[in-house]
Amino acid sequence: MVAKRQTRTTGPSVPSVEQASRLLFCLASNPQFKMRLTDICDQVGIAKSKGHSILNTLKRFELVDQDAQAKTYSLGPALIFLSQRVLDNLDYPEVAAPFLEDLVRETNGTVAFGLISGSHVLVVAMRNGNQNIGFRVPVGHRFHITLGAHGKAIAAFMDETEREKLLAKKELYFYGDDSRIDMKRLRSELAQCKALGFTQDIGEVTPGVNVVSAPVFGVREKIVGSIILIGTFAASKIQEYGPKVGCAAKQISHKLGAQTEAIYPM
Repeated sequence: MVAKRQTRTTGPSVPSVEQASRLLFCLASNPQFKMRLTDICDQVGIAKSKGHSILNTLKRFELVDQDAQAKTYSLGPALIFLSQRVLDNLDYPEVAAPFLEDLVRETNGTVAFGLISGSHVLVVAMRNGNQNIGFRVPVGHRFHITLGAHGKAIAAFMDETEREKLLAKKELYFYGDDSRIDMKRLRSELAQCKALGFTQDIGEVTPGVNVVSAPVFGVREKIVGSIILIGTFAASKIQEYGPKVGCAAKQISHKLGAQTEAIYPM
């Protein structure tokens, strides 16, 4: 069966609309851009007559294109207009807001969402928790892209070539001061982050302050930033909070158009 995007099941659904949606996702996820009717229907699990009717309807609105000579179907040009409308009106802080708020309620920590901007991570949204010691991470604040937990989270999920280029630089702040870099330890932590979906800094960048971070992705699974949880919580809480941060990052990534099933381990 074709890989399915995350779907909601909170309300009633219209079978024909659901089948049409699955046909579109089938075409989008297939390694070959064009597919034959039989292959589409087999992967989606519907009769050929039903699939043919749905595809013909989608073709009328240019959501699907047909090569009559090759007897194949592909995604249509109208989807370019629809996707561009989404991208043009995408508000990153608004998308992240409900997930940041949930994370704050669950951890009482300060939570920030940062986007990669050159060699830095720019904070575009943040929420404060109810801990006795507050942390000021204003919107607009910039962190170096390699700093602490978020640096490890971003590096771990980078393309290998891009990651090696980053690690070859002289100034690396994964452990605070660049003179403290331990490449063997760092590579081990990056591999662990890739396996778990999150990473941490236990008081190394700022003594007494623990940080958990997970990467955030956008369209075409391009890494765009990270979620950063900051607090004075005990180090033992990281195993509880880490998956929560990873889950928030995954949900935000899904909202930003990433195929999260192919990225995150959980």
